[in-house]
Parts: sequence; C-alpha cells; structure tokens
Amino acid sequence: MIVPVVRFQKLFGEGLQVRLKEKLDQELMALVIKKHRPALEELYDRYIKLIYGFVIKFTNGNEEKTKEIVQLVFLKLWTTKSSFSPEKGNFVNWLLTVTRNVCVDYVRKDSIHVQNNQQIGMSQSIDIQDPNNDIENGLINSEITKAKNKLSKPQKRLIDLLYWKGYSLTEIAKIENEPIGTIKSRLHQSLKQLKKYLEVGDL
Repeated sequence: MIVPVVRFQKLFGEGLQVRLKEKLDQELMALVIKKHRPALEELYDRYIKLIYGFVIKFTNGNEEKTKEIVQLVFLKLWTTKSSFSPEKGNFVNWLLTVTRNVCVDYVRKDSIHVQNNQQIGMSQSIDIQDPNNDIENGLINSEITKAKNKLSKPQKRLIDLLYWKGYSLTEIAKIENEPIGTIKSRLHQSLKQLKKYLEVGDL
C-alpha cells in the first residue's frame, strides 16, 4: 500500500541503498544519531503505519495535519541528540511517546497560529481534499482497527487509556487495581503484537 505521506528520504535526497533489515531498532537509532540516512529510512518502513495510525486518530482524521506531523516526527528522530536506550523501556513505546509529544507541540503551535489569524481578521483557506487520499486514509484506518481488534480486551483498554486518553502507567495501574509491573508487561506485549499485526500485509 502507498502511504499518503511523502517519504522522508526525499526531504534529504536519495539515501544509499543499504540493507538494514537484520538490525535491531536501537541499532538503527544509534546510526540515525550519526546521521545515517538509510537507517532512518529503515525505521520509516518499519513504523510508518503505526505512527500514521496514531497521528490520524490524534488529529481526528485531518490528513493534511497528519502528513505534516508525521514528517515532523521523523525530522525529530533525525535531529535529536538523545539516543534511545533499551534500559529505558521498549523502543515502540519510546517512539510513540516521541510521536505524542510532537503531536501536542504541533497542536499548541497551530492553536496559537489560528488565534493570531483570527485577531487580524484573516480567513482560513479551504482545503480541497483528494478523493484518492480519502481512499488510502480509509484503508490505513481499517488496518489499524483490524490490528487493534486482534489484541485482548485488557490490551486494547491499556492502549486506549495510555495513548488516546493520556493516562500515565501509574494512573492506569490504580484504575485497573493492578501492580505497575503487570501494566508495563502488558504494554510491552501489546505494542509487540500491534507492530507484528501491522507488518503483515493481509490482516
């Protein structure tokens, strides 16, 4: 499927065709810190569906904002000076935390921009949607939904509470009346399975 987002490698020029399929996520991120473009492209291929699905839900289906935010996420990965450490937790959890932070920052700046435009009486432009994008967007949302539906009820509830409703792991442990260790273990398994389902072509 063609994801309706400009490939990040085009922002910087074509990267060298290096096969990095066998490397772990943390190894790829270590290469990204060293400005190794092919490593970033490999992370893009591995996680674009997951990140796009997260952002499109965060923006309530706004395609244009989703495209901008997704590019900002990978730009953040490219420019960050803080490397990922396995001791700090699961890479997917770390990546989604980065994505959520970029989303929140984007919405905050966008809100300020809209307020400024309203103050000076500027009218907002009307976006003309490409029907092909609507189709592709629907397909991606369908894949995300199918992948999520394959999780157990406790796993789906955890993902919803953490990423969509903004609760911390400590708060979720209190809500579920379970040890924080149990919640962390469930999150690890949930993200692992979600990533696995999204990597399969026929869900």
